[in-house]
Amino acid sequence: MEEAVNVLSYVNCAAMAVAVAGCASKPVYRDETFAAETPFSKKVKGSGEVVCWSVKRAFLTQGYMLDRSSDPVIVTGTKDVQSDDKTNEMLRLQATCVDNRDGTSTVFSSATYEVSRLQSNPQSVSAGVSLATITVPTGTEKALRLQSRETIKDPKFYERFYTLVGRFADEEQRSASAGRASR
Repeated sequence: MEEAVNVLSYVNCAAMAVAVAGCASKPVYRDETFAAETPFSKKVKGSGEVVCWSVKRAFLTQGYMLDRSSDPVIVTGTKDVQSDDKTNEMLRLQATCVDNRDGTSTVFSSATYEVSRLQSNPQSVSAGVSLATITVPTGTEKALRLQSRETIKDPKFYERFYTLVGRFADEEQRSASAGRASR
């Protein structure tokens, strides 16, 4: 009987170990495929200058605030939305323009989505000497705390962005062509 209990105990422990190991997450880099086809880049008609200007216009027309950068080909914009009294959502989109020197440019982009919530944290003050210490609550502090952050992988999100960039690049090229034709 004691052997059966020991065997059963061993089986239970082994099953728990397998379950716990299954719950442990593996590092994200192990699933990184480095595939050629991703939503993170798109070829657009136009020179690098025209396409980068079109990226900026796409950001600005959608309410993104542009970060200042010393590199003119990297454009970063953020957009904050307060979805309720205690929640802030932030989109951060970064795009890089590369002139392909064939009348097209490639826009590389990556976006993150963050959710922060207002949380109350108790505050206290401690005073004392050696072993005699007293802690007195002094109130609470409210602060936004990051709850989650993720890279946006939705191809439709990026396609909407690239479509708008392409539309602005086409407008820019038509405007430049009209200007040359009127001379």
